[in-house]
Amino acid sequence: MTAERTLRIGNGAGFWGDNLDVPELLVRTGDLDVLTLEYLAELTLAILSHLRSRDADSGFIPDFPELVPRLVPCLRDQPALKIVTNAGGLNPLACARGCARKLVQAGLGETVLGVVTGDDLLERIPGWIADQVDLAHMETGEPISTVADRLVSANVYLGAEPIARVLNDEARIALTGRVADASLTLGPALSHFGWAWDDWDRLAGASAAGHVIECGAQATGGLWHRWDAIPDLANVGYPIAEVDHNGQSVITKPEGSGGLVTPGTVAEQIVYEIDDPTCYRTPDVDVDLTGIRLNDEGANRVALRGARGRPPGTRLKVAAVYRNGWTASGMLAVVGQGAAAKAKAAGALLLQRVRRAGFTLAETLVECLGAGEVVPGLLRPQAPPLEVMLRVSVRDENRKAVERFCREFAPLVTSGPSGIAGYATGRPSARPAFGYWPTLVDRTLIEARTRVATAEEWSREIA
Repeated sequence: MTAERTLRIGNGAGFWGDNLDVPELLVRTGDLDVLTLEYLAELTLAILSHLRSRDADSGFIPDFPELVPRLVPCLRDQPALKIVTNAGGLNPLACARGCARKLVQAGLGETVLGVVTGDDLLERIPGWIADQVDLAHMETGEPISTVADRLVSANVYLGAEPIARVLNDEARIALTGRVADASLTLGPALSHFGWAWDDWDRLAGASAAGHVIECGAQATGGLWHRWDAIPDLANVGYPIAEVDHNGQSVITKPEGSGGLVTPGTVAEQIVYEIDDPTCYRTPDVDVDLTGIRLNDEGANRVALRGARGRPPGTRLKVAAVYRNGWTASGMLAVVGQGAAAKAKAAGALLLQRVRRAGFTLAETLVECLGAGEVVPGLLRPQAPPLEVMLRVSVRDENRKAVERFCREFAPLVTSGPSGIAGYATGRPSARPAFGYWPTLVDRTLIEARTRVATAEEWSREIA
């Protein structure tokens, strides 16, 4: 039997690096049932893989265990509050242990944490290659065997089912690795309302709500095209989805917070990163967004209705990351008449000097920011700019080649065109480069695993 009470789900993070004060503020002012925190992107996984390569007990989002003490009063004051987050990254178990220690220190050792694993496929890739499992690159069609010896992570996008499972097992904090963004909202809704797994329209409705709030303040005025009409953007409120038992929702934000929730702000987020609006694919349901109706209910409240659902596909998306040599990027300001031409010439000089030193770089990019190159071919300055930023980026397998590139930046100050400035930050440095390998895998090969225990039990574990 489904619950009738509307579920208030607020999202307090749209990426790793989002405002650290928001989660606590959102819980205190948003009257939430569930706080979600969405930290992961493909770039994030690359960074986490680098951290894990240096320390096997890292690889999760360090911000979340640091946030836990700030949320302790909320967990005490609001005993029904649940937190759902993909902060586990590449190492959800280590993240759970770190959070558990904080909870025990705060006297909340009885708090139940549920962990979702099964998304990490790195150790399975060699066997799948031997078994000729198709893991071709989604864009190029190349076989994954071409980068297999350089893979540092490979994670499949899990769905809402294991999140609902740990919440049904009384977890107050659900920690996952790579799951689909919208599943962070659908999981609590499934647990609360008890929907059937083939109730496609309800699943689609809650997934659409999850998609709207997944990027944090993007739904409440952040990045909105009428940014200058948004009240108090400095104190922008983060989004809340009020999901009802039919999967319909109202998008809002905490009363008194800055920002704006209108059909316009919500619509812009709906069309964000969806590919085909008739078939927004998630592991849980294929969502047809084209029938959605956005009704302004006043006072920063927008009703979202009309999403339709169909059974999801037989394959799941995998995000793999592989080592791809070394990279570096440097910037200099260039001012005066002919600034863009001088910047281009300076970039060419720099690369020529690298070649003169005996290094041929595999990939180079010279950009003249301020002269229309952020969106090449779309924007042209009305008059030649008198001030631009030169940005030069390179990648190569040879670290020495990249390091030589870094050393050639400073000489431009006195041996390049006139008008170069902005060199006080010093030379750039070489850093590991990573490549992204998107692919698909048959969902029958994937099994999500869950584990539920108290903070006291998690904290006693040794990695």
